[in-house]
Amino acid sequence: MGDLTGSRKDSRPPIGRCESHGSSNSRPGTLDGSLALWYVFSSGQILTYTRTMAEIYPFRALHYNLVQIPDLSKLVTQPYDKITPAMQARYYEASPRNLVRIIRGRTRPEDDKQDNIYVRAAGEFQAWIENRVLVSEAEPALYLYDQEYEVPGQPGVRKKRRGFIALLRLEDYSARVVHRHEETLSGPKADRLDLLRATRAHFGKIFMLYRDPEGVVEGLLAPAARQKPWEQATDEYATVHSVWRVADPQTIERVVAALRDKPLVIADGHHRYETALAYRDECREQQRPDGRAEYVMVTLIRMETDGLTILPTHRVVHGLPSFDWPQFTSAARTYFDWGGIPPSEPRETQVHRVLGLLAQVGRERPTLGAYAGPGRAALLRLRRDRDLGRMLPELPAGLRGLDVVILHRLVLEKILGIDRQAVREEKNISYYREFEAAAAEVDQGRAAVCFALNPTPVEAVCDNALAGQVLPQKSTDFYPKLLSGLAGYWLDNPNGL
Repeated sequence: MGDLTGSRKDSRPPIGRCESHGSSNSRPGTLDGSLALWYVFSSGQILTYTRTMAEIYPFRALHYNLVQIPDLSKLVTQPYDKITPAMQARYYEASPRNLVRIIRGRTRPEDDKQDNIYVRAAGEFQAWIENRVLVSEAEPALYLYDQEYEVPGQPGVRKKRRGFIALLRLEDYSARVVHRHEETLSGPKADRLDLLRATRAHFGKIFMLYRDPEGVVEGLLAPAARQKPWEQATDEYATVHSVWRVADPQTIERVVAALRDKPLVIADGHHRYETALAYRDECREQQRPDGRAEYVMVTLIRMETDGLTILPTHRVVHGLPSFDWPQFTSAARTYFDWGGIPPSEPRETQVHRVLGLLAQVGRERPTLGAYAGPGRAALLRLRRDRDLGRMLPELPAGLRGLDVVILHRLVLEKILGIDRQAVREEKNISYYREFEAAAAEVDQGRAAVCFALNPTPVEAVCDNALAGQVLPQKSTDFYPKLLSGLAGYWLDNPNGL
């Protein structure tokens, strides 16, 4: 790959490579008003990028060699942060080449600086490349990506979500090109940074949303789906993942142009994006000449698609010095109308009624569900005489009316006394997709109480993100997840970007 920050004597960079030209005092990897970036295809056609908004690039994906291992479904995984110990064990058993061995390898009691999960991941990764388990595409491309899935909790209802995989030039949040929608935790970022340093590769895709009411970008890429998929896999949730290569230079140029003036919202992958930013900054400080750390692999999906599904993430509260249900109900009545579930009902009925009533009542006003064990279940509906503007004056109107914000600010902070730092460090909070599993934590004595939430609307997610307003961590759970192992971005790919 050519030097992204230097210049060449030639009038254009080599085929399939990127290069920047312009002011020598511009920051590494960036384009100023006099700077343009060229991309040359094997056809000789040149794409010229100028600095506006999002910069999307085709790339040579690193992927599994399906000639050697034809069943891709045994090789791919859910994102690293969704891999439980049981899933890790299943992935290990599925194949000795399953990607879990790199992105979520097993720790050993004797691990030290010379031999640990990151060192072993780097060794495994290089061995797979040398043995052609992983191979690189010869030409740069964008990758159309479809996911056909059944909506959880709605048997028989299937949807299709369409996006495409590309590289994105990293931007600090302050540039207002990429917008985050929720807070992050420090632990996952440190872990992912160590893996990125060791492997110099991105294995997971950051899920980005963009506005395109007319579906222009999808329309440009859709013809590729008429062909047989380049890759296809079915995951453990029966979601079918299909990928097609799009290498036509004119199509790529039109897609790039269509995205150039659009702000992007991170739907999923905040920790990985911030990890990539941290690694970019490290490489700048080390004055690495290639500039490949200036980019990260993303999947871009339009906000308006009917294929988007957001699931709620329920909260489990544990580790409190004490918890008394009658005291909690009394304090909660300051802010909420209390809708108790009849204590005589069986435990399973109480849990199901919390979810059913939550979905119904939540359409009218902010509502939470609470469960502290059999006979102690209720709905908390925000009182109509409560003024959120006075109770939460530090928050903008678009943020303070969201269920998840009300739970964190009124219930966790004001009633239970759990401060924001404790939440960020997950000292007293755990997160569950299934409310049944959350309730089981309470029943088994590992938690004091759990809270059920309705999903955060995608419009609220995007509107707040674009306004610079950040939701609490784990405010959304976009479903399904983007599989790891379909495509990778290898920063040291000798074939080029």
